[in-house]
Amino acid sequence: MCNLYRITTGFEAMRDLFKGIGNRTNKTEFDDNIYPDYPAPIARKDKDGDLELAMLRWGMPTPPMFVKGETDSGVTNIRNVKSPHWRRWLGTDSRCVVPATRFSEYGSVRDPETKKLPLHWFALNEEEPLFWFAGVWTKWHGTRKKKEGPVDTEIFAFLTTDPNAVVKPIHKKAMPVILRTADEVDVWMNAPAEEALKLQKPLPDNDLIVLAPEPPKPEEPTFA
Repeated sequence: MCNLYRITTGFEAMRDLFKGIGNRTNKTEFDDNIYPDYPAPIARKDKDGDLELAMLRWGMPTPPMFVKGETDSGVTNIRNVKSPHWRRWLGTDSRCVVPATRFSEYGSVRDPETKKLPLHWFALNEEEPLFWFAGVWTKWHGTRKKKEGPVDTEIFAFLTTDPNAVVKPIHKKAMPVILRTADEVDVWMNAPAEEALKLQKPLPDNDLIVLAPEPPKPEEPTFA
């Protein structure tokens, strides 16, 4: 599953897709590389039903039966939208879109020298234009890190689906649900759940490329 993606564009480029979108991020700086529990920008509906950009932490609540101990590290990728645990967040008030310019998956063959799995990056094309993951968000009270203690925060995750022919040779289980147009974003943000979930499908093979593999850097966490 995707536990690392990258955003190499600014807030204004994110806002270009929407007219009159609000901005609650205060243009907060964020890392280009987004790992689980990192703060990252999303677009969602505000209390008046208008779109806004906001900064949320990556990782939705884990289903209770899988939480071990006092902390909940969160779920970054959601596949089974028929689960009662996830259905509560499929209404339009809880849907969001997550900007990205590339996403990653680890390969299955370890480097013979470093013993690490190579990191493969995917993008729409070599220019790495902005796209959006179809996601959900919620307000949450809980403990993600023991040293941090209980927090009241806002969190998000994005949907996954079957991998297309570009992703499958590297990661055979899933790929993120990618939205490329304003029309697709509009459907995800506003349509009834039955219609919106038709977008939970692989990106066409011709609309995605795999970039050159990157070996993980020693200081980077490895989610493999």
